[in-house]
Amino acid sequence: MNAEPTPQRRIATIMGTLIVLLLSLFLQRAADGTRQGVPQPMSEATVVQKDLLYVAVPGRSNDIHYGGVGVLDAKRDYEFVKRIPTWDYPASQDPENVKGVAASAVTGLLYISTTARLAAIDLKTDKMVWEQTYDGHCCDRMAVAPDGKVLYVPALEGQYWYVVDASTGKMIKKLETPDIMGSHNTIFSLDGSRVFLTGWHTNVMHIVDAKTNTIVKTIKFGNIVRPFTINGTADRVFANVDDLLGFEVADLKTGQVISRIEVPGFGWSKERIKHHRCPSHGIALSPDEKELWLADGVNGFVHVFDATKTPPKLVKSIPTRDYPYWITFGIDGKFVYPSSGDVIEAATKQVVAGLKDEIGRKVESEKLLEVLFAGGKPIRVVDQFGVGMVTTSAAK
Repeated sequence: MNAEPTPQRRIATIMGTLIVLLLSLFLQRAADGTRQGVPQPMSEATVVQKDLLYVAVPGRSNDIHYGGVGVLDAKRDYEFVKRIPTWDYPASQDPENVKGVAASAVTGLLYISTTARLAAIDLKTDKMVWEQTYDGHCCDRMAVAPDGKVLYVPALEGQYWYVVDASTGKMIKKLETPDIMGSHNTIFSLDGSRVFLTGWHTNVMHIVDAKTNTIVKTIKFGNIVRPFTINGTADRVFANVDDLLGFEVADLKTGQVISRIEVPGFGWSKERIKHHRCPSHGIALSPDEKELWLADGVNGFVHVFDATKTPPKLVKSIPTRDYPYWITFGIDGKFVYPSSGDVIEAATKQVVAGLKDEIGRKVESEKLLEVLFAGGKPIRVVDQFGVGMVTTSAAK
């Protein structure tokens, strides 16, 4: 009789392929931060040794045609550096859908969620540190606290989030969210005091007190909430919703939606939607919060709005090489990464590069982030949700 397969082998049999596309920058410049996405004072002698773009693929469902499967390094002209292997799998097996990526300079870990598991990879060694499957409802777009202590992990299609120790993956609490159907997107406020939760099938957003892990406020949007982002002071939410080529804006102090913005001059129909069942699936604030960038998955554009206006005003529409369904800003805000694989210079609004793998295939992913290294250690990472970085109202 054959021996019972080990847990690792069972995982290898189940798990699809995954790559982190490390597109290496290798910039020699002074580093300016250690906190996740937030500039912090550092010694002038500290020099960035590597600036890497981690791109998880398959990054659109389980489709391996957009860069294969694995991990890249980025930025000396966004040339491919390497793949970080995760699990072995049979060639006939479809890969698991990568649902989210996050990283912490505090723990030094890169977190990857799939439809079956949550895993942590050491950013210094590229080695798997831990993985968890919880109660079989893993996992969707998680978020890591700014202090690196906990992860909030949505139970895929569930009505709860796992509160998880970010260093070990052990569950601390199962947070029930009875008003949310299909746990999905998660954002921590920059100060770590609040967590924002939304689901696949509801127009409700819950706001959680991170100290007590309890829901303290609920906001209702005009339709099912899709990707969203918040500003640095956590008093505004900018959200994609179903049946809107555009976004809604909510005031978190009042708990009310205050604006509904449609992209002018661009039409859409349900028949033309190819993915995600909504025309706009992707939204991000520039770090200085002067611009809001919006994905148009029907017409193949990224639309840029002047966020200093109330309501925000369209200033530029940028065509992309494929339909975009997510938008992430680089750490310094100079470059923007839509999921189409385009690299857009924020200042000029021009496409300056396109992500490719080691054999020249176009890479597309809705799950990527940038990490700065100094002294061989990660010192700063960017959030996948394009959260604004202005932390005082007087600075706006």
